[in-house]
This record gives sequence, C-alpha cells and structure tokens, in this order.
Amino acid sequence: MSWTLTPADLPDLARGAALLGTGGGGDPHIGRLMVEVAMREHGPVTVLDPDEVDDDAFVIPTAMMGAPTVMIEKIPRGDEAVMALRALEAHLDRDADATMPIECGGINSMIPLVVAARTGLPVIDADGMGRAFPELQMETFGVYGVSGSPMVVAGDHGETVLIDTGADNKRMEWLARGAAIRMGGAALIAEYAMSGADVKRTAVPRTLSLGLAIGRAVREAREQHRDPISALSEVLAPTLYAHLRVLFAGKVADVERRTVDGFTRGQARFTSFDGTSELRTRFQNENLVAEIDGVVTCIVPDLICVIEADSAEPITSETLRYGQRVVVVGISTPAIMRTPEALAVFGPSCFGLEEEFRPVERTVPVG
Repeated sequence: MSWTLTPADLPDLARGAALLGTGGGGDPHIGRLMVEVAMREHGPVTVLDPDEVDDDAFVIPTAMMGAPTVMIEKIPRGDEAVMALRALEAHLDRDADATMPIECGGINSMIPLVVAARTGLPVIDADGMGRAFPELQMETFGVYGVSGSPMVVAGDHGETVLIDTGADNKRMEWLARGAAIRMGGAALIAEYAMSGADVKRTAVPRTLSLGLAIGRAVREAREQHRDPISALSEVLAPTLYAHLRVLFAGKVADVERRTVDGFTRGQARFTSFDGTSELRTRFQNENLVAEIDGVVTCIVPDLICVIEADSAEPITSETLRYGQRVVVVGISTPAIMRTPEALAVFGPSCFGLEEEFRPVERTVPVG
C-alpha cells in the first residue's frame, strides 16, 4: 500500500536509516535537512510498496557515493542527483516512473526522497543492500542479474560522467570511484536502471518503512522512559531483520580513521565499563567485523551498529569519538543477503577478511 512521507516523519526515518546503515550511508542530519528543503519547496513524497509497482515500470535508483567524512564538509548543492537521473534518462531515451534507494543509510535513504520531491516521482519502499556497503557492485540488484551500468556520476559544478561497463559492475565501481574522487571525494549517482519486475525479484523490500518504524520506536521508548534497545529488538523481531544481539557495552577508547581511495577506512577500540573486556571493529565506511577479546562475534553482511548508550542514537563511522559511551549491537540480515551468490559479492572475503560468515544469532546466544 502506498503512503505519503511528510517532513514530520524525517527525524524518525533518519534515525532508523542511520542504524540500518551500520556506521555508513552518510550523515543522517545532512540527509534530513536536504529532504526538508526539497519538501518545503515542492511538497511531500509518495512512497510505493514494491508489490504495487507495475512489472513494466522503469525505475532508476539514485544515491550519493564517496567517503562519508568528505560529505560533512562538502555538502551537496541539492540538485546533483536529479541531474544524474535526467542525464541517464536522456542516454537511455526513457523517462523514469520511480526512483528508489540503493542502500539504507543516513543520507542514502534520503537522496531518493530529494529526487522525488524535486521531480514528482514516487519512491519505492525497497533498496539494493538492506544496509549500507562501500562499493557499488555490492548490491542485491547485481547479485541477482541487474547491470549497474550505464550509470551517471554528477558533481557539484554541474558536470556529469556517463559510465557503461556492460555487465561488469565491479569495473563500473572502479571507474565511478575515480570520477567521484576527482569531483572532490563525493558525488551523486543514478544507476541500476531496471523494471518493476526486477525490483520485486532483486530488492530488499520495505526498508524505508522499516527505518521509519525503527526511528519511531526508539524515540517513543525514550519519551516513555523505557529501554530503547529493547524497543528496537521488539520492532525488528517480526521483520526480515529478526535477530538483534547486544554485543558489547562500554566506552570508545581509540579511533583510527582516514580517507583513502574514496572511502573512510579505519578501526575502533572499545573498553567495557568495568575494564575487563575489549571490542575492536574495522570499517570501510561501514562496520565490517566486531571482535570481542580476539573472538569474532559479528561479521559482514550482518549489521554491526554502534549506538549511544543512553539514547540509542546511531553513531556513524565519521562521528565516532574517544570517550563516547556506547552499546554495540549485531542485527541479522535478510535471507536474500545470505545466499552463496550474495556472500560472493559482499561477504567477508570481499573485504579481505579471513573469517567466514557466521550468522550473529548463532555466534551470540540470546540473553
């Protein structure tokens, strides 16, 4: 069933999308403000359930790519994603019937909403990652047969770059990353043009409405003085992300972070409040692996989310700071993201990790 997204929904959506972004996906505050401005000028946005999309509809996803650390200082002009979409429409000689996210995240759940508000297009309630990943080939769209190119990369000086690598999505990522770096380290894109039938077959469904539900549940729990992490677990239980495990509680002891080759790369170390245990995470935009006292407890593609201990506000990789009091949770990914085909594209080995994927609900017992 379609529904209308209004400015009043945006704080909750930004919070929930940032949590699903597992440390990446861009700054939620910047993304929310961009949508608010677009909605004030053009009105609310229609969100379509994927089951309602016509099989022959033409869908062009839109997003930001680049290092999230860059986006904090290099805020988009606001029309770059529309420019990318229009350039791809012109190249393909076909107008889009809808747009959609390529991933969950603080800014990348928001960019398609900016496009929708500015163009009048609806947004489909689904995405191609079910979380955030750092590279463009790491999409369920591509895993299940949709080509990412031709795609368009757009910069804030009005420039666009068309990239067409046929079915080679990994080479598409490599070329697009180079273009984004030369546009200042971050750019806006339109890619993975597909039919409505492809959306139903390859996308992770209803992640926008899930992000909204997550953000609302956390906020309401705080207002009612209930445990927001318990509220988060309750809202996830009946969904495709059914299993939440608390991995660790403590303080940020050290963060090593650098912007390299268009990514925010680094690692973080956390110490428990009583000083008896240590958690280490590694990230490439997004959190990839969590090790407690040298033992892997959660690993990509499952979600590793660092949240503020008292408020359960998500903390992104670029805003992680020494001394923050945090809780780290692991969340299971949908089955479509755990198949052998999916793990071959965005499983641990794709990030140079030696450990094999083990579902978080098996590595961490309930309770």
